[in-house]
Amino acid sequence: MALLEINNLQTSFFTDAGEVKAVNGVSYSLERGKVLGIVGESGSGKSVSAYSVLQILAGAGQILEGSSVVVDGQELVGAGENVLRTIRGNKISIIFQDPMTSLNPTYTIGHQIMEAILLHTDRTKEEARERTKELLTLVGINEPDKRINQYPFELSGGMRQRIGIAMALACEPDILIADEPTTALDVTIQAQIIDLMISLQKKLGMAIIMITHDLGVIAQICDEVIVMYAGSICEKGSADDIFYNPKHEYTKGLLRSIPTSSNSGKKLEPITGTPIDLLNMPKGCPFAPRCQNAMKICINNCPELEEVGPNHFAKCFINLKEAIEKGEVEVEEAK
Repeated sequence: MALLEINNLQTSFFTDAGEVKAVNGVSYSLERGKVLGIVGESGSGKSVSAYSVLQILAGAGQILEGSSVVVDGQELVGAGENVLRTIRGNKISIIFQDPMTSLNPTYTIGHQIMEAILLHTDRTKEEARERTKELLTLVGINEPDKRINQYPFELSGGMRQRIGIAMALACEPDILIADEPTTALDVTIQAQIIDLMISLQKKLGMAIIMITHDLGVIAQICDEVIVMYAGSICEKGSADDIFYNPKHEYTKGLLRSIPTSSNSGKKLEPITGTPIDLLNMPKGCPFAPRCQNAMKICINNCPELEEVGPNHFAKCFINLKEAIEKGEVEVEEAK
């Protein structure tokens, strides 16, 4: 049985301008010890899908009926706050993308890490303090006896991010959600954080959901990858499938925009247009207005997520067109 099962997750924000469907029918599963990458540009619904799992949405956010989030056999949608408190930080932890805003500047590092330990375990205050020092050492923080009494503003960005990871690992969660953990860091520190997460994942055996817009990070750490656009999944498969055999035009566009040794010195090819307005979703494929290969069917019809290979799924009519041209699918079947 999968550790995490998400079925038809729908999350909307109800604003004065109307309903914003931030997550629209997302389904996926996560097994123990696996690393799942969720990638897409800003506004694609990556972070909101993760916040929906923990139900830490802003006041206007609401998970709609028909959604299901099952963690280790327990349904979280509709569960009471007391149940959710036993899950957050205990079974599932999250690393937020900006540690300067997620850490409380008025409390010491030690206080903030110890809080989770004291809340979810039966350790004494002294035992929690020793556990905090162990965690700081685990994530590569030097002089833990000194750091434990310091405040977030006294540390560098890289060290603050390591503190965020230590807080997330405090109760040895089964699932770690990393919400763009390297976005605010320079390239050298990014590499250190990614190496740290890989080593911790192997050492602790936890499952990780890595949320990022950086495909380079995804390539290093993930077993499976989900590509999101306009609140829904447009492609999902293994890392090899996504990088070497992409089947959705949006995925192909993301890959073309990555600087590599093969396109060194050449102008990068960005995806044209702007992200979709979630308040005014088109009738057909959400990516059609920006797709260079859009067909008439794409404008008026929204494709379904279809299997295009073993455990490889994509939501794109171009795959159907190619299948018809190869004689793999009859025109009558396509209708």
